[in-house]
Amino acid sequence: DGGSGHRAVLYLRPLAGRDTAEFFSDSRYGEFWVGARPTLEDVETETGIRTAHLDDLRDALAKDAGADGVQVLVVPDVDEAVEDVVEEIRATEAAGERDEKLAEALSELRLLKDAYEVEQMRLAVDTTIEGFEKIVRALPAAQQHRRGERVIEGTFVGHARQEGNAVGYETIAAAGEHATTLHWIDNDGPVRAGDLVLVDAGVEVDSLYTADVTRTLPVDGTFTEVQRRVYQAVLDAADAAFAVAKPGTKFRDVHDAAMRVIAARLEEWGLLPVSAEDSLQPENQHHRRWMVHGTSHHLGLDVHDCAQARAELYLDAELQPGMVFTIEPGLYFKSDDLLVPEEYRGIGVRIEDDVLVTADGNENLSAALPRDPDAVEAWMQGLLGR
Repeated sequence: DGGSGHRAVLYLRPLAGRDTAEFFSDSRYGEFWVGARPTLEDVETETGIRTAHLDDLRDALAKDAGADGVQVLVVPDVDEAVEDVVEEIRATEAAGERDEKLAEALSELRLLKDAYEVEQMRLAVDTTIEGFEKIVRALPAAQQHRRGERVIEGTFVGHARQEGNAVGYETIAAAGEHATTLHWIDNDGPVRAGDLVLVDAGVEVDSLYTADVTRTLPVDGTFTEVQRRVYQAVLDAADAAFAVAKPGTKFRDVHDAAMRVIAARLEEWGLLPVSAEDSLQPENQHHRRWMVHGTSHHLGLDVHDCAQARAELYLDAELQPGMVFTIEPGLYFKSDDLLVPEEYRGIGVRIEDDVLVTADGNENLSAALPRDPDAVEAWMQGLLGR
């Protein structure tokens, strides 16, 4: 209990012996159906936390609920069965609000990563980079398949399952116009030479920490002039965000730095109805038509880690060493968007890296995956043997 007077107990359903009906007949938990589970003693040895049978949870919670000054709280939307038990024994409606506070507190505990967590993030990112290399090698096969996006997705998912636990979220493999749909996960379209393919993917390693990386790649290994123009604008926005991502800067300032570049470039191209400076005013935001999402989110056990944290500790907070988050500006021009010249239509570009705040700045954990357009072309052509 660490001297706090609190005692942690982990309730779980242990292995059922071969002399039980559960072993043979229970398709959800029976070992014959789903494989072996550890014993209570195994888990206690591995975690150092006292364990108890899940069947004892209700009585233990009921006892706590009846004790003076004890609040029974549950993290919402994690385990419906546990929530049902808690609701059954709690007497007050106000308890639900306290549950939200518990979820908030757990999010805030994860805002700063310790050395182990950073190590796991590095592993997740490095494994993800290996997956992107496999994607590039698979591009010729993707071009030959009617569902080339599925070839890309399958390549990465297979890699994630072989080298980690799974993917950390549904892979986006968006070729051509599909790249202008932010969460394109159908991945059922063709992959054509001359197009870009936006791949947003992350490996979740066995510790359940996940990477979240995006690269926008020319399918045939070479950017066209207009593709490179859009790509460079997004890269410059990302670099501007990196420049301010250091201790003492507020989290929301990272997004603002990227947006200043996006607005300036759109003004330069003649796409804004006002100046970039005017567009950046809160009441205008014309540039957000083509960059609608946030530039950053925390990353860790969840792809959108710490999402329940209070704004003053997240968006409005100053960056601190140990924070890990994404930097991921983009530009997305729909194929039917008549407010942009035809040459831009159907082009979607996002560049996303995973960033660790250090004592004197930041470290791009995914820097080994090329970002500069010349470096991307050279990297791809090397992997394709050209």
